[in-house]
Amino acid sequence: MLKGNLFVNILYFTVPLIISGILQLLFNAIDMIVVGKFSGSASMAAVSSTGSLINLITNLFIGLSVGSSVCVARRIGKGKMDEVSKAVQTSISIALISGVILTLLGIVFSKRLLLWMKSPEDVIDLSALYLRIYFTGMTATMLYNFASAILRAKGDTKRPLIALSIAGVLNALLNLFFVVVLKMDVAGVALASSLSSYVSAILVLIVLIKDPGMVQLDIRNLYIDKEAMKDISIVGIPAGIQGTVFSLSNVAIQSSVNSFGRIVMAGNGAASSIEGFVYNAMNAFYQSCLTFTSQNVGAGQLRRSGKILFVCELLVILTGFVFGYGVYRNGEVFLRIYSDDADVIAAGMIRLYYVCRTYFLCGIMDVFVGSLRGMGSSILPMVVSLLGACVFRLVWIATYFRTHHDIQSLYVSYPYSWILTASVHFLTILFVYMRLKRKEG
Repeated sequence: MLKGNLFVNILYFTVPLIISGILQLLFNAIDMIVVGKFSGSASMAAVSSTGSLINLITNLFIGLSVGSSVCVARRIGKGKMDEVSKAVQTSISIALISGVILTLLGIVFSKRLLLWMKSPEDVIDLSALYLRIYFTGMTATMLYNFASAILRAKGDTKRPLIALSIAGVLNALLNLFFVVVLKMDVAGVALASSLSSYVSAILVLIVLIKDPGMVQLDIRNLYIDKEAMKDISIVGIPAGIQGTVFSLSNVAIQSSVNSFGRIVMAGNGAASSIEGFVYNAMNAFYQSCLTFTSQNVGAGQLRRSGKILFVCELLVILTGFVFGYGVYRNGEVFLRIYSDDADVIAAGMIRLYYVCRTYFLCGIMDVFVGSLRGMGSSILPMVVSLLGACVFRLVWIATYFRTHHDIQSLYVSYPYSWILTASVHFLTILFVYMRLKRKEG
């Protein structure tokens, strides 16, 4: 990360991240595919409508894992091995506490939150059942995310990929067994996801425990170091708040989608799941930019961070445009994997037209955020993102969508918000970079 050809090194780091992101998405996608094929559109709508709610509840803590990655990477860059160990022990402790809290929240408040989202009566009980079982695996999900963030901070993206690959295959097999053989419907796919999450978490924790170097985990001596917690929180809390409020705007959009009935809900959910694969391919460059920048800033190589940003932006634009447009062009083929219902496929194609074709704009925005957080600025990108994307979308729903009540006017808010937010992020990066340069003297 600190020397050598950036283009080659970033690709070497990012490709396993892309594959890992795709596999992680398969957990939810396989849930929808199996219930869509074997249980019908009501079950598919029940599963698909929970994604934004799950993100709303979990993103604050996922943001802390971003803080863990930055904290560990920067300490590695500075060569402070004792400090790295403290950050590792603190990160896994946070993951355990977060997982328990999220499990309780998900089990107790699922039905109430679905009512708040105006989930239709014909799917709300199925959605609540799915969520309650799904959240039994949340401790494992947190452990996997934090442990993977630690490994990424030292440049290891391969072993988390292997762990996730094993869990992904298990998830697919369990889905088919629980739904097709045992006829468990949405409860079966939720249980399969939960069990698979524990497998991926256990495998990646074993990697940390057996690591012979700087990020070795002592599972018998977990503790929270105040200084490490402070460093993680400085980046992680603003990142988590941003993710949570982003999810809040997506919950508002999902509530608006729900008003069009279960066919549009199912089509929207299938299209959103497909788009997720494109998003995760782009998001890997956000994570690369974040980690590379963190280590280089920690090592006093600020100048190299500008080159990192350029390479990551170039790659994310190329990835987002090729994957996004490619998915749209073959949209009906992909949507047919989720459902054979022609109306569901037609509803999904509308979303792909407005969102997936322009997804590279979201990638540009995210990489800017990765660069800012890697340079130690987390509050500024949080504020810009909240105003440019979240507040903008909420205002759009309350004004334009209310007077033009069709699904197209809802979806078009996405690309407009990405353009607005990315433009302001670019100006923010110039400000933060020049401020750091002056500090270097």
